[in-house]
Amino acid sequence: MHRTRIKICGLTREEDVDAAVAAGADAVGFVMYAPSPRSVSAERAAELARRLPPFVTPVLLFVNADAPEIIAACARVPMALLQFHGDETPETCLRAGRPFLRAARIPLEENPAEGSAAFDLVKYAEDFKAAQAILLDAHVDGFGGGGKTFNWSLLPPSVNAHLVL
Repeated sequence: MHRTRIKICGLTREEDVDAAVAAGADAVGFVMYAPSPRSVSAERAAELARRLPPFVTPVLLFVNADAPEIIAACARVPMALLQFHGDETPETCLRAGRPFLRAARIPLEENPAEGSAAFDLVKYAEDFKAAQAILLDAHVDGFGGGGKTFNWSLLPPSVNAHLVL
């Protein structure tokens, strides 16, 4: 039987990391994407990750980062799980050589914009089958953290047969 795991992401302060741990978070995410207001440096992520007790996983979130940036951050937070939240391909994610999560950007509305194809979550999960998990997030301008929810009824009825949510 599976259980829901909780990841609190975008933390930048010690007291927030401590509060997430006290609340029972399974993982704490640190944003490595400079345009985000919740971005931290690899050094800061390492400082914050050192506060985590055993069995609480640090997660480094990247958006279209280059290999040297990923390698440098992983050197600072060696036990981190990676999360890719940009336009990374399955091959790019695998090249990191670390366990990873892949964010799927779910449209906010049912009808895709003219000329664009509907998002196929089952195909996306198959494409990223090497991921430890697929994280579902609302597709907003920019990347993640928009505070929006998507319409869960837009997920295909067969999603539970293919994914662990």
